[in-house]
Amino acid sequence: MDPKIIKLDKEVCTCSICLDLLKDPVTIPCGHSYCMNCIKTHWDEEEEKKLHSCPQCGQTFRPRPDLVKSTMLADLVEELKKTGLQAAPADHCYAGPEDVSCDVCTGRKLKAFKSCLVCLVSYCEKHLQPHYDVAQLKKHKLVDPSNKLKENICSRHNEVMKIFCRTDQQCICHLCLMDEHKGHETVSAAAEITERQRELEVSRLNIQQRIQDREKDVNLLQQEVENINVSADKAVEDNEKITELIRLMEKRSSDVKQKVRSQQRTEVSRVKELQEKLEQEITALKRNDTELKKLSHTEDHNQFLHNYPSLSPLSESTDSSSIRISPLRYFEDVTEAVSEVRDELQDVLRDKWTNISLMVTEVDVLLSQPGPKTRAEFLKYSHEITLDPNTAYRLLLLSDGNRKATLMSQHQSYSSHPDRFTVCEQVLSRESLTGRCYWEVEWRGKGVDVAVAYKNVSRKENWSECGFGCNDKSWSLRCYKNNFTFSYNKVQTPVSGPQTSRVGVYLDHSAGFQTKLMEKI
Repeated sequence: MDPKIIKLDKEVCTCSICLDLLKDPVTIPCGHSYCMNCIKTHWDEEEEKKLHSCPQCGQTFRPRPDLVKSTMLADLVEELKKTGLQAAPADHCYAGPEDVSCDVCTGRKLKAFKSCLVCLVSYCEKHLQPHYDVAQLKKHKLVDPSNKLKENICSRHNEVMKIFCRTDQQCICHLCLMDEHKGHETVSAAAEITERQRELEVSRLNIQQRIQDREKDVNLLQQEVENINVSADKAVEDNEKITELIRLMEKRSSDVKQKVRSQQRTEVSRVKELQEKLEQEITALKRNDTELKKLSHTEDHNQFLHNYPSLSPLSESTDSSSIRISPLRYFEDVTEAVSEVRDELQDVLRDKWTNISLMVTEVDVLLSQPGPKTRAEFLKYSHEITLDPNTAYRLLLLSDGNRKATLMSQHQSYSSHPDRFTVCEQVLSRESLTGRCYWEVEWRGKGVDVAVAYKNVSRKENWSECGFGCNDKSWSLRCYKNNFTFSYNKVQTPVSGPQTSRVGVYLDHSAGFQTKLMEKI
């Protein structure tokens, strides 16, 4: 037999209900043929409607047509059987326990290709064909196969639920609208879906933006890790050079190295921890975005509205403002201090190593804690300041354990010292200030300059060179009754504030800025 003819005969001799070769073939009035048992079963299910239809074209018949076996088709089927050809689909086309099966298939059912929200029936590809061919059926809403079509039917009125009640947040049918939902705010389910879709898009955009922000933060933190490592390596390298100068400093050098490495590990660990947290948030956001995307593509409006409230709310976002990288050069201050040691061995043996150790422990890359704003918060960083007699101008009298300075009319009996101010009525503190420090100054009289200065500020020059605020080595707040002026490098800036006799100074050495707090008492 010609293979082309066999192919044609196989199509003609296949039952569109069981998708197998016809058994006791019958042809109904519209011209389509079925197994006698298949079409009988189909019409038995329609018996209550007293209206019988063709599963392929949908044409209806009344009364129920009589079925007569088609001898010609039966002979053709027998001829095909002799060739050993089968018309049954492959096993992978049959519905398994987890699949949505075709509601039209009899016997072993095939996987559903689409579900119809109007017919509330799931169809395999073969039985779905009328929805593509019949004009009336083309208007039906087809969605991906679903086992929950019955949930689209109102359990009370047995009607399709096409209305959404916003008052009760549920889908209802048109009869419910006239009954228990009368007077409620309602819209079509399609309109509600459109509104929720817009909300989903906004949520997705928000998630995508947060993902981008978190990814930028992760990259920034990764760069920070590299910078910390490079800076720490440089600090350790320069520190090790000092051990070549004097054996006595070998142990001190080793202490600094250990502290640098310890602080390095601490800072890198903190950055890595936050980096991991942000990466976990990115993963969670991407998963949430996938869920929203999947829901946004759900065509079954009831499933969409049913699943929408169950979506997990977005977790609290990590505050990006807490990731503020300080402008400090990490361990470079340690490096500079170590370099200075080479030229000042005596100072090193006395107090420089203490300063170096403090600098290491004050390395703070992530300023996760917001800066203090109230006096109580500033006092957490309070430092006791004592004045250094070796720096005091000769007209300044130090008292109260060197915590008070008074401008006198006569020179005080200070010994000669290279650190003493010889032109300006100024005095430095004995303590070196590192990290975060806060102290308060009370003053009386015409006025006072409260300043922060480097130790190497000039002592011997004229006022315009060594005066606090007149160079790039000091910052000064000049207080004169109710007039305040901030000065740095000869640039003066008026500062507003209440009339006060107490000034609070907050220095964040790690961040590279100073804040003046003035409080009236």
